[in-house]
Amino acid sequence: MDDVVAEATQFGSTLNVSDDFSVLFQPIQIGSLTLGNRLCVQPMEGCDGTFDGVPDELTFRRYVRFGAGGAKLIWGEATAIDDDARMNPRQLWLHDGSASAIEAMLKGCRDAHRNSMGTDSDLAVGLQLTHSGRFSYRRPLLATHDPILDRLTLDKSTKQMIDESYPLLSDDDLKRIEDRYLVAVKLAVKIGCDFVDVKQCHRYLLSEMLAAKNRQGIYGGSLENRTRLVRNIIGRIRDEFPKLTIVTRMNVYDGIPYVRRDKLPESQRPVLTDETDPERIAGIGIAMPHSLPLSTGFGVDLNNHLKVDLAEPRQVARWLNEWGVSAINVTMGNPYANPHVVRPAEFPPVDGYHAPEHPLIGVLRHLEATAAIQSEVPDIPVIGSGYSWLQDYAMHVGAGNVLAQRCSIVGMGRATLSHPDFAKHLKENGTLNRKATCRTFSYCTNLMRAKNHPLGQYATGCPPFDKEVYGPLWKEVESQQEKK
Repeated sequence: MDDVVAEATQFGSTLNVSDDFSVLFQPIQIGSLTLGNRLCVQPMEGCDGTFDGVPDELTFRRYVRFGAGGAKLIWGEATAIDDDARMNPRQLWLHDGSASAIEAMLKGCRDAHRNSMGTDSDLAVGLQLTHSGRFSYRRPLLATHDPILDRLTLDKSTKQMIDESYPLLSDDDLKRIEDRYLVAVKLAVKIGCDFVDVKQCHRYLLSEMLAAKNRQGIYGGSLENRTRLVRNIIGRIRDEFPKLTIVTRMNVYDGIPYVRRDKLPESQRPVLTDETDPERIAGIGIAMPHSLPLSTGFGVDLNNHLKVDLAEPRQVARWLNEWGVSAINVTMGNPYANPHVVRPAEFPPVDGYHAPEHPLIGVLRHLEATAAIQSEVPDIPVIGSGYSWLQDYAMHVGAGNVLAQRCSIVGMGRATLSHPDFAKHLKENGTLNRKATCRTFSYCTNLMRAKNHPLGQYATGCPPFDKEVYGPLWKEVESQQEKK
């Protein structure tokens, strides 16, 4: 731990650390919900549902494991509000035909928690409601044109990357999407969700709305316009379900897309003088060529994409608090375009690039941004992300941040796939389980990226630490890669 703290100091930051984990097991209030501890299973898509958006066997298994694992905030994964809003053909989709199965999934989660922990009275389980926008798998549904990200956005009907001629969602389209959110919320309430997350992250639709500085009309340009859709959705939920707890997972920094250096024309490749490994030099991530100032982006300095600019995210956080949002889960980046920002990792995904920065820099970016948002809205809990790369020391830093009031709850994402019982193990043993702690090898992402499957999408999990279930799936994917 001392080495990590010292390295953070070299990067100009201070890591708050503590060996006193008792702060993580203090209760906390989110809206009308009382949580028995400050540990959260963050929304991680398993990509293991059916074509109809119904949870399948692996989905049920995952939520039983999460429930038994001891965390008191189980933030259910991205669940689409409509079929054309799904990111992949196996993403959960909340509709009349799937509601009872999703209800059973949530019940199984609660039952497992009660059996494992003795009570579920201090547990909160909800769903993240999403519209995938430009990443909708049937066809891209854009809120605005991003001249950099468009070059990475595939129109499957033409098998070409889109350009400025590709149509945007109209204002009327956005109003219909607002209505669809309300339909999904009604179902979420009906099936017993303790809370709903109106998702605004990772450049899916509502996140792209926050960045739509170049969109014309009432949904673009000014920050007030760019928050119109989410404001309307939250307002209508508040009016119709005044007792429902509303939360949001929100990007506070978008950055810009990166690509492997060897994917750029040679004339556009910067000279690297501090690397010696030719393979790494070829595969290192380079920011895509772009003009300044940037025409879109949220939380990013439009004249320097490397700089975080939290002026707008701070303002949106204040507004969210005023509108009745009870908690904010801070995240950043885009898992397809700049994964090193979203998920600092030891190894990149197989279709990705080597990180252009030390992973600890990415962790520190998450922690600093989370602290800034928590200071802006001290009256509501802010959940921090980006802990997985810290591995055995994640809870030391989490406890330090909670003690320093830099966040209220510590969120764990992909790390819960390998170690779903991290909270229970920490409470009972005072440490994480080294044999289950995520090492950020990106196997889960590699499975998620593999599409050559009868259902169009492999389920994702942790092949190294959950070998019985995901080991065979990984062998299938490896065999396909070898054939290529």
